[in-house]
Amino acid sequence: MNRKFGRVRGRRKSFLKTLANNLIMKEKIQTTEARAKEIRPLVEKLVTMAKKQNLASFRLLLSKLPSGSAGKLYHEIAPRYKSRAGGYLRILKSSARRKRDAARQAIIEFV
Repeated sequence: MNRKFGRVRGRRKSFLKTLANNLIMKEKIQTTEARAKEIRPLVEKLVTMAKKQNLASFRLLLSKLPSGSAGKLYHEIAPRYKSRAGGYLRILKSSARRKRDAARQAIIEFV
C-alpha cells in the first residue's frame, strides 16, 4: 500500500476493504483515480485466489472480505476468468472532477 488517504493503518485497511467489497458487489464503481489505482491490485489478488476454487481459498476470502462479497467473488466472478492469466479490472479515467476538491474521477470495473 502506497497511499495513506489521511488515515491511520486500521482505518485505512477498513476503508480499502469497504471499497473492495463495493466493487465486488456492484462490479463497477465510480471513485477517485487514487482510490481506483490502490484497490486494483488488492482485488486482482483476491480474484486470483478465488480462481483456485478450493476450500482453503474460500476461507481466505472470508477472512479478507464480508461473506456476501466473498461468496459472490468465489461463485460468480472468479469462474468467468478461469482461462484469463490476469488483468481482471479496468480503470477508465473520467474528465469530470469532484466538485469540492477537484479530485480526478475514474470508473473501475471488471473486464
